[in-house]
Amino acid sequence: GAGAGGFSDVSEILESLFGGMGMGGMFGGGSRGMNANAPRQGKDLSASVTLDFMEAVKGKSQTIQIHRMESCSDCHGSGSANGSSAEVCSDCQGRGTVKATQRTPFGVISSSKPCPRCGGKGKVISNPCQKCKGAGRVRVPKNITVNIPAGIDDGQTLSVGGQGDVGINGGPNGNLYVAVNVRPHPLYVREGYDIHCDIPITYAQAALGDEIVVPTIDGNVKYRIGEGTQNGTVFRLRGKGVTRPNRANDRGDQYVKVFVEVPKNLSKKQKDLINQLEASLESKNYAKREGFFKKLKDILNKPIGE
Repeated sequence: GAGAGGFSDVSEILESLFGGMGMGGMFGGGSRGMNANAPRQGKDLSASVTLDFMEAVKGKSQTIQIHRMESCSDCHGSGSANGSSAEVCSDCQGRGTVKATQRTPFGVISSSKPCPRCGGKGKVISNPCQKCKGAGRVRVPKNITVNIPAGIDDGQTLSVGGQGDVGINGGPNGNLYVAVNVRPHPLYVREGYDIHCDIPITYAQAALGDEIVVPTIDGNVKYRIGEGTQNGTVFRLRGKGVTRPNRANDRGDQYVKVFVEVPKNLSKKQKDLINQLEASLESKNYAKREGFFKKLKDILNKPIGE
């Protein structure tokens, strides 16, 4: 038998005969890709766009410039200068392939390969278009308007069908993929389709309750907080979050966390007033504080070893 080395020798012979198609080329596995006149899809293109937070939330039409291959306007994609046309290749008589023979240990083997003169097209351009140099396509700047749906998020990619390079031999155009970057907002933090924000309130508002103004992506709304609102309390505004793309009636929520801002730079009179208030308060006014010290007392009074 030939063994591993013998198989390698045969493979090398086949590679040289069939232009890198290997065994698949012998039996037609790679032949479809060698037709120079077959329609081919144009290449996909990529671009990026940077949006403000509210632009991403609300959606917008954005014009971006790309550079894509288009059919040459001078020769209308033919590759030939005006008034001329491609001629039948004299080497292959328009077939696109030529026969090649090679002497091998198995004898003389005949095969077909793409015509080197016309590249397998069967035609040659003797008078090429000056604008596209015979390619039939040129790369040109193009302004594309992209409709960005409301609710798009940072890091997502939009697909714009048919806006990539023009196809070859009548093939379909490629696609355009637009990567979306969203600038952060000074007040809001987005998590999925929910929006979070922190709002400072005064000690008096927390203790007595009050109607506060809450900013939302739809504008300011009023919300009443109850008496004794604790620092870090979170309340939800249902349906005030981000719209899910292409689902206008499906929105997330907004979560608002209030934190009590302790006043600083107090005057003596202000300090005296706080002391008077503190002196008037009882343990029932500080339920959490009372519960904490009760647990601490139980721990300290617990005999060692229990």
